Amino acid sequence: MIFTLEIVLRLKRYKTLSFSLAVLMLLCLALLTPANQGLAQGEEPAGPVYIVQEGDSLWSIALRFRVSVDDLVAINNMSNPNQLVLGDRLVIPGLTGVQGVLVSTTVAYGDTLRSLSRRYGIAEEMLIRLNHLTSPAELYVGAPLVLVEQETTPKAEMRSLLSSEQSLLELAVAQGGNPWSYVISNNLQGTWDAIPGDVLRQSIESETGTVTYGPSSLPGAITAIELQPSPYVQGKAAVIRVTAKPGMTLSGSLNERQLEFFPDENGDYISMMGVHAMTKPGLYPLVLSGNLPETAPDNSAAFSFSQAVYIRSGNYPFDPVLIVSPETIDPAVTAPEDAQWTALASTVTPEKLWQGAFQNPMPEPFQECWPSRFGNRRSYNGSAYVYFHSGLDFCGGVGIEIYAPANGIVVFAGPLTVRGNATMIDHGWGVYSAYMHQSEIKVQVGDRVEPGQVIGLVGGTGRVTGPHLHWEIWSGGVQVDPLDWLQQTFP
Repeated sequence: MIFTLEIVLRLKRYKTLSFSLAVLMLLCLALLTPANQGLAQGEEPAGPVYIVQEGDSLWSIALRFRVSVDDLVAINNMSNPNQLVLGDRLVIPGLTGVQGVLVSTTVAYGDTLRSLSRRYGIAEEMLIRLNHLTSPAELYVGAPLVLVEQETTPKAEMRSLLSSEQSLLELAVAQGGNPWSYVISNNLQGTWDAIPGDVLRQSIESETGTVTYGPSSLPGAITAIELQPSPYVQGKAAVIRVTAKPGMTLSGSLNERQLEFFPDENGDYISMMGVHAMTKPGLYPLVLSGNLPETAPDNSAAFSFSQAVYIRSGNYPFDPVLIVSPETIDPAVTAPEDAQWTALASTVTPEKLWQGAFQNPMPEPFQECWPSRFGNRRSYNGSAYVYFHSGLDFCGGVGIEIYAPANGIVVFAGPLTVRGNATMIDHGWGVYSAYMHQSEIKVQVGDRVEPGQVIGLVGGTGRVTGPHLHWEIWSGGVQVDPLDWLQQTFP
């Protein structure tokens, strides 16, 4: 039995009665009051229906299907909009001519309107209506997607890229198939309708009885693409993991910043990158391109695919205005130093040197004492808040030991105007760690370091207001939140 808001109000109204008598009366009233939610059993719906799931609210359902709460209430004759019951069947308005049960999922990297239509057997026009689409850009990675539930279990599929040097007949012959099966599976008008660069699907019998789709607009040699985190966040390290056949070459870009891929121990292709902390939240193009392996039936064709990904705000706070030496914010000084520092951290070496999560670079009791965290917006000497804190600050007096957090090779060790006595370590795959404001540096360029090795001492050199360690992590040529590297494993 469900106690609604109405029952609670009635309890208050009858508070002069004994509790047991009031509850008994209200239970009887509830039994006599029909919920009147959605469709009656056996009633034919006047449109597509959605089955209420755990955690749903009328507002969240309206938002998901882009309709108003008032229209939902009206079309379903709901007497009590505040009461939703798990399993209720709600008619969704505004979709005249559509029948069936609506389900929701999210758009994955590699999905397009055409590929989704082919995969689910739903006409493109119907997908546009179901999702109220006005632009292909709305099918960004992670966007909500509404589909009509399929009555039959989908078959496994094979995806093949039609290269610029192939006809549909040649592709079919190379795979020992029939070109007309591609025509039927891909809603083509005929064998002449296929265009170079299109990824065509063909249903196949699965020996295991399972269905594995993969990115539907990418060749079948690519079986999975994983983006972490999703969505991307300002100032966070990000990983792209591509599961594909051996022998593939991959490259790409995120918002025009180049990506490099390296094979890991599992045979996947990994790209480490970072989202700049000052990137404006919004949609940005993620491009993947490459060549298929020679063993693929696509004859080593080249491919390229672009899809929007969303970058959300990191919700970084604004620090109080900091007063520093004017020299340390003079562009004539900071610009060349920043350029030198960025160039060091932008070189990508192919050997991954670190294993697991990074160790803390400070001893106890300073490991969780952070006077300023990464990403905080900053103003120096009353300037506009055009700066951000590019690292994680640790408490500590002059002379406190600093430790290497992971295996790596020292690529810089020396004095700088803004950063003071500074050290940078290359950990491979475009990942670097950096240590600033030291009183003493204990390593030299070219040294190989191990986790826990003393590399320097805390100091107060450079642009500081007091002694501390400023610790940076770079990934893909930009600074990212170091705290993440202490709390999780990349990749």
